[in-house]
Amino acid sequence: MTRYAALPGEQKLGLLAWAALVALQPIWHAWLFPPQYMPVAVALALTVIPLLLPLLALRNVTRALLWVGMLSLFYFCHGVAEAWSSAPERPLACIEIVLTVGLIVVLGIGARRPR
Repeated sequence: MTRYAALPGEQKLGLLAWAALVALQPIWHAWLFPPQYMPVAVALALTVIPLLLPLLALRNVTRALLWVGMLSLFYFCHGVAEAWSSAPERPLACIEIVLTVGLIVVLGIGARRPR
């Protein structure tokens, strides 16, 4: 755990946004608004598993966050589409949009930071 305590602030924020994005998916797709036309397990597999794949690269936090940043573009598009099309799910979609934009901004700040 001490290895993660020495991370720069933007990487800590990136990890926090990533964890929040992972936590949002089951809350949204399994608890509050389960899908009507597919099993919940399929919806969770489509939304949670891609976010868990960067855990394979967690030894290198920068690389894992880069993967999450690329994946977050899909979740941004999903959030915008849901915010536009589904009024009851709009608050959760806005949370997803904020998390993904925040993650991308944090990663951009980390990339611009001098080494």
